[in-house]
Amino acid sequence: MEDTTLLGWEEWAAFPKLGLPAVKAKVDTGARTSALHAVSIEPFGPMEKTQVRFILHPIPDKPEIEIVCSAPAVDRREVVSSNGERELRWVIETPVRIGDREWPVELTLTNRETMAYRMLLGRQAIPEDMVVNPTLSCAQGELSYDLYKDFPRRRPVKRPLRIAILTREPNNYSSQRLRDAAQTRGHVVEMINTARCTLAIDANDPKVYYDGKPLPVYDAVIPRIGASMTGYGMAVLRQFSMMGAYCLNTAEAIGASRDKLFAHQILARSGINMPVTAFAHSPKDTANLIAHVGDAPLVVKLLQSTQGRGVVLAETKKAAESVIDAFRGLDANFIVQEFVKEAGGADIRCFVVGGRVIATMMRQAEEGEFRSNLHRGGTARKVRITKEERVAAVQATKSLGLSVAGVDLLRSATGPKILEVNSSPGLEGVERSSGKDVAGLIVEYLETHVRPARTGKRKAAARTPAEARAEPASSQSE
Repeated sequence: MEDTTLLGWEEWAAFPKLGLPAVKAKVDTGARTSALHAVSIEPFGPMEKTQVRFILHPIPDKPEIEIVCSAPAVDRREVVSSNGERELRWVIETPVRIGDREWPVELTLTNRETMAYRMLLGRQAIPEDMVVNPTLSCAQGELSYDLYKDFPRRRPVKRPLRIAILTREPNNYSSQRLRDAAQTRGHVVEMINTARCTLAIDANDPKVYYDGKPLPVYDAVIPRIGASMTGYGMAVLRQFSMMGAYCLNTAEAIGASRDKLFAHQILARSGINMPVTAFAHSPKDTANLIAHVGDAPLVVKLLQSTQGRGVVLAETKKAAESVIDAFRGLDANFIVQEFVKEAGGADIRCFVVGGRVIATMMRQAEEGEFRSNLHRGGTARKVRITKEERVAAVQATKSLGLSVAGVDLLRSATGPKILEVNSSPGLEGVERSSGKDVAGLIVEYLETHVRPARTGKRKAAARTPAEARAEPASSQSE
């Protein structure tokens, strides 16, 4: 019988041909395909021998260290993630080295900046003579991120960026602050009304038209998509991403956060504490629905509610039954949720950017009101949050795949409970109450994530994918 090699549930890997001396990988036999973190993915070369160039940040908490990689593309396929999201990914083949073994693997390229591991090793990439022991960690030995100590650190870009703010409300506080913050740093900002965009979907040359005229390739897009425009706004955002723009929040993450039921399922799967929530379709389940959340008082919330609209507090079981029947009569989708009385009509908004809570505020409902939304007369003040609350806000943001989010939580007797994660949070209340330059911090984050400036007569950002494919293959270092 041949000797077998043991793998732990996590292992250190190296990719000699990509110039990566150490990447920490999660070994997951439940996943069919393997994935490697990549941003600014760009195909080039002839169609029959396509190469893919991409940027990788190997150390999760040090985005300033980045490696430019390139490899032959062997496929482009749709991958379904564990939470059901579908994504069209480039697939490369390259040797991986784990311990003393080296073998070729296929890797799909995707943005994993919200994940704890920059690589996922799926079962298809594990040789037959390797056995995974889920009780072991790094069975094939330890590497270290110290191997990157001599690699150059990338500073935030100093070149002017062309930024699009995707919004139907260009004159509101948030849009104006983002524009001003970006322009103060020397960037060019254009307000794009989502509803006036037309998409030309083409594998080699995708375009977005605005009032009949083609839009340029942007370095970055800041989505400020309203709830009524979620579906089309996500399609427009995906198109900009296909054109090479860095999107502050991805379409998939925005969609997950907007679907309140799906968002709660994702949070629950990630082990994040939140008010007990129940959902049912059948009118016969009203009594069970109420019982699941611990009886009245309880909150009935429309899945498409925003700014406190469509959120009702039912103080008695009879009132809850009436509200539920009324919502069902309108053929509306809703959830029923535990009412956290000890919160006293107050919640905390944590503003998260790039995995850090950068500003906080406490919102207090007005007298006789349980909804603390500022649009409903609530007041805001600066608040100091606990470490537990900070961790919960960051985890909730990461679980939904968002880079920027407003996380609303309640202080309960059992610790912080996440109410909602907003993918287009307003800036006015949190900037004025906290005194923080939130818009400026968002732009600084953008500057660390856009594709680098290319050398040569023309910038790659100004080329179409079809033009990029026609250029000769380049070396790994640029």
